[in-house]
Amino acid sequence: MTSEAGSTVPRRQLGRYLRRAREDAGITREAAARELEWSVQKLWRIENGAISMRAIDVRNMCELYQVERELTEALMALARETKAKGWWQSYREAIPQYFELYVGLEAAARCIHQYEPELIPGLLQTEEYVLALSHVFEPGMSEEERQKRVSIKLERQALLKRRLPPPPELHVVLNEHAIRRPIQDHAAMSRQLRRLAEVATAESNISVRVLPLSAGPHSAAAGAFALLDFPDGGANPEPSTVYSEGATGAIYLDKTSEVGTYRDIWLRLNEMTLDEGQSIDLIATVGKEYGT
Repeated sequence: MTSEAGSTVPRRQLGRYLRRAREDAGITREAAARELEWSVQKLWRIENGAISMRAIDVRNMCELYQVERELTEALMALARETKAKGWWQSYREAIPQYFELYVGLEAAARCIHQYEPELIPGLLQTEEYVLALSHVFEPGMSEEERQKRVSIKLERQALLKRRLPPPPELHVVLNEHAIRRPIQDHAAMSRQLRRLAEVATAESNISVRVLPLSAGPHSAAAGAFALLDFPDGGANPEPSTVYSEGATGAIYLDKTSEVGTYRDIWLRLNEMTLDEGQSIDLIATVGKEYGT
């Protein structure tokens, strides 16, 4: 199945998890292939996301690698999606919270272009901001679970400062709504915007630009998205992928035509934004307003 026939995202992610499970079990690719009665080449293709998978084959691999039951079931569910021609993954229902596909893509990316119309992006949120959003979006959650979710989300941010592999570039376009829509604690919102301005100024791999309200209607009116580009090289390189999250799931797009559409949207957005200096000044000014 080529990328034009359907999304490669589920099989690429499945391959990553199966390779990690094999390595965690201390089993070489040659030994695994022998036990499964496959060729080494077939196992290599599976681990590199080159082919779709049957759920029963995934179960056999997980048994060999002694993978726990919950993760085995999640991987089997993901295997069924590798045969889909178009892919909408309602991961909140089909896959446990810890098995979130986007996190794996984010960590592997070379460059992330992200548009956010309403919220500060997750990679740039403060703990106070994350907690405030969790109370809005999941009010019935226990405090223990809430703190766990917050910790996991904040751990993602470490990738922006990692040494090896080099951290991804993060280019953010924020609708002005995102910096003017406060959380309940205005002082915490002020600290969030101050942090946003500081990071955008200090970190060479991070840029933040604001799409002002005065820009009027624009091509990204359909909502938030992230466009991820991956390192070049290898026999089976990762294709660029678009991610967009909704209330019940997330869509992943990696057809050339789909990615091209979003890349055009991104370019048009950038033509309408304030430059980086003007954007940082506006963010800092709004932050001071919340602090008063």
